[in-house]
Amino acid sequence: MKRMMVVLLVIMVSIPLFAGCGSSKTVSGDGGQAKELNIFNWSEYLPQSVLDAYREKTGVDVKIATYASNEEMLAKMMAGGADQYDLVVPSNYVIQAMIKQKLLQPLDKANIPNIKNITPDLLDMDYDKGNAYTVPYMVSFTLIAVNRKTCPVEIKSYNDLLDPRLKDSMVVVDDPRELIGIALQALGYKFNDTDPAELEKAKQWLLKLTPNIKAYDGDSPKTKMISGETSVGFIWNGEAALSMAENPDIYIAWPKEGVNMAIDNFAVTSGAKNKKNAEDFINYILEPEVSKLISDEYPYTNPNAAAAPLLSKAYLDCPASNVPADQLKKAVLTQDAGDAAAEFDKIWSEIKSAQ
Repeated sequence: MKRMMVVLLVIMVSIPLFAGCGSSKTVSGDGGQAKELNIFNWSEYLPQSVLDAYREKTGVDVKIATYASNEEMLAKMMAGGADQYDLVVPSNYVIQAMIKQKLLQPLDKANIPNIKNITPDLLDMDYDKGNAYTVPYMVSFTLIAVNRKTCPVEIKSYNDLLDPRLKDSMVVVDDPRELIGIALQALGYKFNDTDPAELEKAKQWLLKLTPNIKAYDGDSPKTKMISGETSVGFIWNGEAALSMAENPDIYIAWPKEGVNMAIDNFAVTSGAKNKKNAEDFINYILEPEVSKLISDEYPYTNPNAAAAPLLSKAYLDCPASNVPADQLKKAVLTQDAGDAAAEFDKIWSEIKSAQ
């Protein structure tokens, strides 16, 4: 089975990945800007060692605030976060809404020459044509991690998660799009469907799942899998990879309905006080050696083609970090829910209140 990231992404996008590798000339902190950078990011997504190295190189002090879901991030941004942070890391499916709400500003790509290191078919996508506002950071999949010693159920479908033998034994991401999406798939609909009648059925499916959920965790869902508190995790692929590294009894169960994916991107907020620093930081992150260090610590799927030759064998061989080719062919990219977003939020509130 081909698991090398480069090969798998070639299968996914049908083009060569090895773009040119460029160096970054750091100019942060000039132009009268303060030597600081404020980033609003997912939990456990940027290694402290990388932030420390950037500060040592540039003198720019990087401060991080975190969120556990795109919905949490959006609420904070709309409540004034666009003026509090310089950089944010939204998933592809919320970017159009953020642009319409004037929460983001266009990039000066002259300050980000290392964007050429990104695999080409992850650029110029429908959610941001020409990458006017965003630069891909990581590709994430939400996977089913299973402890073979403690899980009493063979999981071949999302419907198997309803088995009563899994009562109080699951940890899941605290994310409405992910959970409602797999409920739709379990019922035979599409992950991105927004039909009200189908969403109501998805809600009922999730209410049946609720007794099996021990915890909703958008910060570190791997913790309960590693400790053995839960035997099944519906968690992000980087968290699944770390779980597998810590506990060899954990493996990935591939549901017949297929897995979903999202592209997380760097974007500069509309109220950024340190825009040049933000763009220089993006360019720094895209340096192959830096990108490799990030994948070493947070093993999500790396979109940086120039970093591919540097990645460790353990990373390349991990099916959570580098989803197998047959599963990539079935993977679904999460799409903007549009006007149905409010209905997703309403359903999520009802599901969480039933816990």
